[in-house]
Amino acid sequence: MKNFVVKTIANAGALAVAVWVLDKIILTGDSTGQKVGTLLLVALVFGLVNAVVKPMVKLLTFPLFILTLGLFTLVVNALMLLLTSWLADKLDLSFHVEGFWTAVLGGLIISIVSWALHVVLPDND
Repeated sequence: MKNFVVKTIANAGALAVAVWVLDKIILTGDSTGQKVGTLLLVALVFGLVNAVVKPMVKLLTFPLFILTLGLFTLVVNALMLLLTSWLADKLDLSFHVEGFWTAVLGGLIISIVSWALHVVLPDND
């Protein structure tokens, strides 16, 4: 359970950095507390998308991973971020990603920041 909470907080932090760096990733809210709550909920959705959908997409696009020497990972990460944005809209969360290229940059930022946070934060249960 502790590992799940740590990963969710790391994802929320990575999403916060992406929102801060890219002006086309939009997070709205009336207060800081509301924004933090929204980020945590979006991090949960993002974690579920990465746990459920991403492995299937990676399996189906495995030849593209081989052909591009792994660079197709950027496209898959962007698609997962766009799917998270779409689900956040359906769940009435105030998080939106505008466009594919913004999602590519956002996915890259989120990957780097979450990797750095996972190195620093404990990961044992």
